Amino acid sequence: MNVTLVLGLLIGFGMSLAIGANDVANSMATAVGAKAITPKQAVFIAGILEFAGATFFGSQVTETIRKGIVNIELLKDPNIVIIGSMAALIGATLWLVTATIFSWPVSTTHSIVGGMVGYGIAAGGFGAVHWSKVLTITVSWLVAPVLGLIMSFVLFKIISKTTLHGKNLEKKIKIWIPVYLALTFFIISLSFILKALHLSITLKALLYAILLGTAGGIIAFLIIIIKNKREIKNPEMFVEKMFRKAQVVTSCYVALAHGANDVANAIGPVAAIYAASISGTVGSEVEIPRFILAFGGIGIALGVAIWGKRVMKTVGSDITELNNSRGFTIDFATATTVLGASNLGMPVSSTHTVVGSVIGIGLARGVGSINTGIIKEIFMSWVLTVPASAIVGFLMFHLLNFIF
Repeated sequence: MNVTLVLGLLIGFGMSLAIGANDVANSMATAVGAKAITPKQAVFIAGILEFAGATFFGSQVTETIRKGIVNIELLKDPNIVIIGSMAALIGATLWLVTATIFSWPVSTTHSIVGGMVGYGIAAGGFGAVHWSKVLTITVSWLVAPVLGLIMSFVLFKIISKTTLHGKNLEKKIKIWIPVYLALTFFIISLSFILKALHLSITLKALLYAILLGTAGGIIAFLIIIIKNKREIKNPEMFVEKMFRKAQVVTSCYVALAHGANDVANAIGPVAAIYAASISGTVGSEVEIPRFILAFGGIGIALGVAIWGKRVMKTVGSDITELNNSRGFTIDFATATTVLGASNLGMPVSSTHTVVGSVIGIGLARGVGSINTGIIKEIFMSWVLTVPASAIVGFLMFHLLNFIF
């Protein structure tokens, strides 16, 4: 293993740490904010599932980042590709660390794409950047939070009407809670089948997901009913307890989805470094080893453990007040949007999606329940992310090119 590859792995590992520190809010903040789990439990669970998602389900999105942003065929020298990928990683990492210090939940996807754009311009001019791809990803960043907002708003209105308010709540709970649990397990099962088994959306895949989802929902509901048959006499408390248990499942699901989607941000440039170092050519097809994905997963898990609570507070409690039914809705909306995009190979921002979902819940409760000051601050950090990362990536490319 040569020196540049080792250095690239170390820089990629630093990026993974920064992702874990900033992005744990995407998976566990709502569960902590709603007091479904403690911060320590959130860090432990997120670390394991982020690692699993990155290691076993992350390769498809990694390929999109590695070859989709910069036209590496235009950059004939493999050393330029290696230096540029390092510059992009450093630019993204420095911005993520800065954002974490200020407790801003920024997009790691924005950060690394900005870094890649900066290095592409520095190395090959504006023609070295696939602007159509950048535009496509930018549109997905705009669409994802809107979808999360709409989904969480509509779903929470339905949940409120069917289980939280109105007459005959005890009867409604017995009908609707199994539906929500079955739907949750269906989405999780379908996503797992598509990612783990690499199947397309066929009738067979749908049938498997329906069976697993229905079975999981029925089993989970029966267990909870048996354990809580006395508590159903107090419908409001019972519903929140049910959603607390469901929220733990959905939070785990979001963590797995996040690991699968966002490992690309750290490992995509490392994959480019690996390909150029091993083959000595640019743009050749080189299989990405599993150990590189695992390396990124370990970094994300450690980042969660070391500094993950900071941004968690912003998303979990500073935007709007959460309880278990609201937290469940946010997690379900976020996970469905992000994993769907991951299966399509599109690196959407899970940060934008979860913040959009939180805002959707706030709007469902009334505009007055949203902390608009925090929202403005978050939006400002989003606007700064791409240019800040691009500028640092541009400057770091010239510095590294001078050194090496």
